[in-house]
Parts: sequence; C-alpha cells; structure tokens
Amino acid sequence: MSKPIVAIVGRPNVGKSTLFNILAGDNISIVKDTPGVTRDRIYADCEWLNKKFTLIDTGGIEPESKDVILSQMREQAEIAIATADVIIFLVDVRQGLVDSDEKVATMLRKSKKPVVLVVNKVDNFQKMMADVYEFYNLGIGEPIPVSAVSKLGLGDMLDAVSAHFPEAEEYEEDDTIPKIAIIGKPNVGKSSIINRIAGEDRVIVSDIAGTTRDAIDTEVEVNGHKYIFIDTAGLRRKSKIKEDLERFSIIRTVSAVDRCDVAILVIDAVEGVTEQDAKVAGIAHERGKGVIIAVNKWDAIEKDDKTIYRFTEKVTEVLSFMPYAEVMYISAKTGQRFNKLFDTIDVVIQNQQLRITTGVLNEILSEAVTMQQPPSDKGKRLKLFYITQVSVKPPSFVIFVNDKELMHFSYTRYIENKIREAFGFKGTPLRFMIRERKEKEQ
Repeated sequence: MSKPIVAIVGRPNVGKSTLFNILAGDNISIVKDTPGVTRDRIYADCEWLNKKFTLIDTGGIEPESKDVILSQMREQAEIAIATADVIIFLVDVRQGLVDSDEKVATMLRKSKKPVVLVVNKVDNFQKMMADVYEFYNLGIGEPIPVSAVSKLGLGDMLDAVSAHFPEAEEYEEDDTIPKIAIIGKPNVGKSSIINRIAGEDRVIVSDIAGTTRDAIDTEVEVNGHKYIFIDTAGLRRKSKIKEDLERFSIIRTVSAVDRCDVAILVIDAVEGVTEQDAKVAGIAHERGKGVIIAVNKWDAIEKDDKTIYRFTEKVTEVLSFMPYAEVMYISAKTGQRFNKLFDTIDVVIQNQQLRITTGVLNEILSEAVTMQQPPSDKGKRLKLFYITQVSVKPPSFVIFVNDKELMHFSYTRYIENKIREAFGFKGTPLRFMIRERKEKEQ
C-alpha cells in the first residue's frame, strides 16, 4: 500500500525549505528520514495523527530573472501535479500576492489535485489576518496562516492536508499478486524491460491504470504465476532542467517502492554502476524490500573470462550496504536471462516471507556466541539471552541482551551473517531490534 505523497510548491524565499525541515524533524512525529539516499533531502516519511505520508520538496528556485523563476516554478508545479496526492502551495504574507503566484495557482486549479493554500510568515495571527485574506483572490480555497519558523498553525495545516488522504480501504490493493517495481535512474532501459516482459510469449492479463500517479501497472502471467510490474519510467515530456528530472525520478521511485514486494534495480552495463544507482537502491534498502540488481544491455559489452567478476566487484563496492542483493546480467534487447529473472523473483519473494522457528534461531545464536565471544566494556560483557522472529517482509528479529550499549553494530552483523549462512535469505534485507532484559528476568 502506497502512502499519500504531499508536495510543497512555492516561490523563492517563501519558506519552503524551512517548512519542509520542520515537518521532517522531530517536532511532527517523523517516522524516519531516510539517510544516505539523497543528500539534499528530497523527501521524508512523516506521520500526523496516525496518518503516514511522504513529504516531498519540489526543489529550490534560483532567483536569476523573473522569466527564469516563473519557468522553474512551472517545472516545479508540474512535478508536484504529476506526483503528489495533495499539494501545499506556500505563499508569503510579507511579500503579498504577486503575479507568479497567480500563474502557478492557475496551473494547480486545472490539475484537479487537492491544493492546500498556506500563507507563511504570519507571526501575529490577530494583526496580520487582513493580509492573509488577500490570498482568497487566488481562487483555490481558504488560506491557512502559519509561521514555519515559530511553528505556529502547523496543526491546522496538517489537518487540512490529511483531510484529503484516501481512507485506508480506498487504496488497499490486492496483496495476493506479487508487485515488482522496476527502478533505476533515467535511461537505463526500464521501459524496455517492461515491454520485453509484457510482450512476445508473455500473456498480458490486463493493463491496470496506475493506482499511484501516472504510472502504468502491467499484470503478466508467466508459468502459471501472476505478477504486477510497476513502471517508474520518467516524465511524459523531457524536462529542460536535468536536476528536476533526477528529482522527479527519485520521487517516483519512492512511491513505487512503497507499493512493491521486490524492487528490480536496473543498471546500465555500458555506463557502469554509479552513485545515482546507489541513491535509488538505498530507497528500496531502507524500506526493507527484496532487491534484484539487473545489469541491462549486457549484450553491448565486450567480454573476457573476467568481465562478470570485475563488474560484480564494482557493484558490490558501490552498493556495499546491500550485500544480500541478487545480481543478474540481462539484455532487454535480446531477452537474455529473462526466464532466470522470474525464477529469481520467486526466490526473493519466498525469502521475504520466510519464518524461522524460535528454537532453531536460538540454536544458531548459541553456536555463534560460542564461536565468537560477545564484546565487553570496562569489565562488563555482553550477554545474549534470546532471539525470536517477529515479522516478515522483511524478516525482522528481536534479540534480548543484558546491555544494549554493548551490542555493537559489528556483532549484530556477525549474528546476521550466521543466520544467512543457515538460511540464505538471498535478495532480502534483515532487520534486528535489540531489547534489554535484566538477568533476573530470565
């Protein structure tokens, strides 16, 4: 199930970044701001009154000239319109209503998307309400006064935003058919892979209008198994601004990965693995999805007996945070290894749902502790009492210990490796939660 996406749009210096950073901070029960994926914090996962949503910042606008600002605002608004479920249109009470506000308001009105008009920098509600009312002239509803810096009015704003979220049952999807998101940076062959999967001897059951944004979901049947493929192909028209195109592709990836069971990260074999690939991969990793790395255009590479080894080594180096991911070498053009792709998808789905009995887990834990002593600090040694699996998708475990501070990351990784040695868990991340328990409670 995909979380609603909320986009912030507005002119330069109206306080978009301030508002985004405050909503993405601890003040509004943030669930998790994904680290290491996008350095410029394009998005954050937030929660307001038990309603989860993804907040996106549609990008800064450099004040070069009025014409450039307006064209960039249009680009920004188009990204928000194409991507978001709800749009926060931020204006500045001190600057008042300006021409570019009205032009963007016209675009937003035509989009038929829910728009919440927010008037920022209202530091004194009593004195400044007359200035706030001026924004009724935009014709997109009631202006909500806030001060992002002083954190005033944010509750009323979030109430108005969340009122547009669909009820849970409205956007629940059929969970019985595995959902596979094809992700990757622009122009690596994602659409070609979808077309190859949906064409030739594949039986297309139906094309489903995408339940999120303007993506198209394709349902296919292979060897009696049904799959839904979520395409994250780029903009309907080429963006003039490369940064906006990259930003858009990241945002689209977030919404697709939220809905999927397995993400296939497509890498261009000719270009090689890049930091941008790592950004996209990080989205799936942080959300605990199964991951297959598909190196596309492998037919275009001149090979010797060490080519695959060298490329895999580079992938492992750049994507070092996901050593569990399955790496495949394919060609959308020739169909090379596409049958193997479906076998791998099935294996990863099984591993995402694999449950290990508590007895077996504790045998592994006991053996691991015997083979490598837990760390100690100032004469106090870590004791691991008990491990149990608490959930799947991804497989998640709780380890009870005498002192959480002593449970170093490296020892958790050691325990993870021992579990993987026994059960594989290829293609899926594992999650570990460390809980303290006093010895007398045992």
